[in-house]
Amino acid sequence: MAGHVCYHCKQWIEEGEPHDCWTTTETALTADLSEDLRDAWERLRETAVEFGDQRIYASHNSIMFSRRSCYFFVRPKKSFLEVCVFLGRTVKAPQVRRVDRSSKSKVVHFLRIMHRDEVEPPITDWLSEAYQLSDVLSQTPKPHVRKRSRKPKVLSRKTGRTKKVAAAKGTPKRRTTGVTGRRTRKRR
Repeated sequence: MAGHVCYHCKQWIEEGEPHDCWTTTETALTADLSEDLRDAWERLRETAVEFGDQRIYASHNSIMFSRRSCYFFVRPKKSFLEVCVFLGRTVKAPQVRRVDRSSKSKVVHFLRIMHRDEVEPPITDWLSEAYQLSDVLSQTPKPHVRKRSRKPKVLSRKTGRTKKVAAAKGTPKRRTTGVTGRRTRKRR
């Protein structure tokens, strides 16, 4: 019996057996959930579907909810559902386990849901806010940043240094000897 253990999913794969652990489904991710967690998952999904048009898909070990970009995702664990919500502000509440800045405009909030009854306000309000924020951020055009053009450096004919460098270093004006033999300042 020749075969190998998959590096990613740690399953034993027989020789010649087709295997693709990267393509996963919602059903596969939620198959091992307890009855309470399955009820919580179904209520969470139903709540999100009511918001409107969106794409729901499984990616590696998460179930993503997105419009143009992901506004929240769920990681099913053995004893809880880890819900990660992207908001435009920081929320301080007992339901929030951790908060991280994910971009200049978004803050990700980590929540734990263990029962169907937890999928109610304020969590559903935060999900709705994230849904709306996703739409606002995708419609707002990014400001066009103009690149500064670089001016070519001008070399001084006599010193061979750039004029800016010469001025910054404080080079003294050159003294030359005139016809009379006296030292005079050369004018620029």
